[in-house]
Amino acid sequence: MNDSTPDFPIQQNSESELDNVILSFTDIQAELNYKQARESLRQLVAKLDLTPQERIGLETEISGLETMLDKLERSCVQIAAFGMVGRGKSSLLNALIGQEVFATGPLHGVTRTTQTQQWVISDRSSSPDSPISFRLSQLELIDTPGIDEVDGETREVLAKEVASKADLILFVIAGDITRVEYEALSQLREAGKPILLVFNKIDQYPETDRLAIYEKIRDQRVRELLSPDEIVMAAASPLVAQVIQRPDGSRDIQKVRSTPQIDELKLKILEILDREGKSLVALNTMLYADLVNEQLVARKMAIRSAEANRIIWNVAIAKAMAIALNPVTVFDILSGAVFDLILILTLSKLYGIQMTQKAAVNLLQKIALSMGSISASELVANLGLSSLKGLLGITTPVTGGATLVPYLSVAITQASVAGVAAYGIGQVTKVYLANGASWGPDGPKAVVSRILATLDENSILNRIKDELQAKLLGLGMKG
Repeated sequence: MNDSTPDFPIQQNSESELDNVILSFTDIQAELNYKQARESLRQLVAKLDLTPQERIGLETEISGLETMLDKLERSCVQIAAFGMVGRGKSSLLNALIGQEVFATGPLHGVTRTTQTQQWVISDRSSSPDSPISFRLSQLELIDTPGIDEVDGETREVLAKEVASKADLILFVIAGDITRVEYEALSQLREAGKPILLVFNKIDQYPETDRLAIYEKIRDQRVRELLSPDEIVMAAASPLVAQVIQRPDGSRDIQKVRSTPQIDELKLKILEILDREGKSLVALNTMLYADLVNEQLVARKMAIRSAEANRIIWNVAIAKAMAIALNPVTVFDILSGAVFDLILILTLSKLYGIQMTQKAAVNLLQKIALSMGSISASELVANLGLSSLKGLLGITTPVTGGATLVPYLSVAITQASVAGVAAYGIGQVTKVYLANGASWGPDGPKAVVSRILATLDENSILNRIKDELQAKLLGLGMKG
């Protein structure tokens, strides 16, 4: 029996060393995640690739990205108090800071805009066992307007915007949770926000009632949203009865402010930050950046798509006009190809993708082969109608202009086919470039087929014919 006694301390030391190794590995991984998030956000902010026109209307989103990057650069974690009016959000934050820095008052809706204050953890005497190694340079507390104020739509949006950027949410209630509170809490949970549900103002309830409300909230109201560890009771600004001696010798009982009861909440916050503070900041920043990036890309693509459509239409008309006015068959085919190449190169520049002339020719060949019947129609029109158009053009002076109308009719028909082909090539190229110069998960034929299926050729053909007819007749009248 004596032989076995020394094994216990050795085993205990081994377990302690293993815990330290695991903790060190976790810290290293958190630091790597943090640095990766910071570098990714730096790259995103530095390479937004937005024109001045594309930036219009996105100032808030771009500023939000810059703010989140600043948070990462400063190693700052933000904690936002969120909830309905009159739940004591501002008082709770004041109690954590230890100063009256957030506005409070007897009227509802005192907090009309968001307010931010730095939280310096200097006095730990009230929580001597709380962790001190969360290694984040700054802590910021954010107070938000109530989500249910009378003039509350703007303020609710503002509060949710702050909540989307915050790393930890203190959802403050002051009794049994209401339907509005439950819905807001559910939305935050769906957004993947770390939340502490703070049952504030517990001093206003007898202990039996307080525990009954707490258990009801824990076991029934938020059972599917939060674990018991995420629910904390507090009294940010408790009132206690005190006997007051009046000048006439009589006595009165008044309620006065007492020491805040927030040790449990403070300890819980610091435990979270110590365990996963940097990971929380990194994760939340990336989630926000991803959401904003989607909005930026959507806006950029919408504007570029509209500009691409304008370019496609102008080139299609220019190509059609050039072919309509050119009586030489070979030149028809060559000039049409030149316009198609100009279109591809212009669109590639619009989408910020470098493309050589050789690459543009290769892309044009792939698109033309995939377009099948439309490309074939253009070729037949150029070979067949061009000869007839040339003959009619030559005989126009001899016939005293009698063949001008047939000439214009043939020219418009030939040019319209060419214009539709250019339009189709432009639309396919636009999709290809919008996908980052790739066909995406599909091959070129699938992309072309999908676009052509939505292309009302008759409608486009008629539109091109009408525009060409007006321009050609105008030229004829001037001549």
